[in-house]
Amino acid sequence: MKNLFLIVAFIFSGLVTTAQEKHTVTLEFQGMNSNKGNLYVAVYNKEDSFLKKPIKGTIVKVENKKATVTLKDIPEGVYAVSAFHDTNDNKKMDTNFLGIPKEPTGMSNDATGFMGPPKFKDAKFKVTKDLTLIINVK
Repeated sequence: MKNLFLIVAFIFSGLVTTAQEKHTVTLEFQGMNSNKGNLYVAVYNKEDSFLKKPIKGTIVKVENKKATVTLKDIPEGVYAVSAFHDTNDNKKMDTNFLGIPKEPTGMSNDATGFMGPPKFKDAKFKVTKDLTLIINVK
């Protein structure tokens, strides 16, 4: 019985130590030219879903040409953020006939694309502790 108790305690302690820590990620968006409309923010954790299917998304009001998003309980891992400022408040990102955004956009790491959208590898950042990112929206 004593051995069974020790085995259960050992297994349980292994489960407790493998629990993933969660952190707070604060996203500070700056560089907007106006307070009109809202900022649409999306968070991704995989390259193949980047700019297609976010794991989290939110809409925030732009005040003083800035916006802040606080993401709580984010597990350790690799993430990327994209955002666009919906200046005409039509609830979508307007693009030209080539698909290039007509409204201001921002990416984590200020990632930019060449002949297309930015890549996950350029926008990704690692969460291992609470952190604050500054993202320019232009």
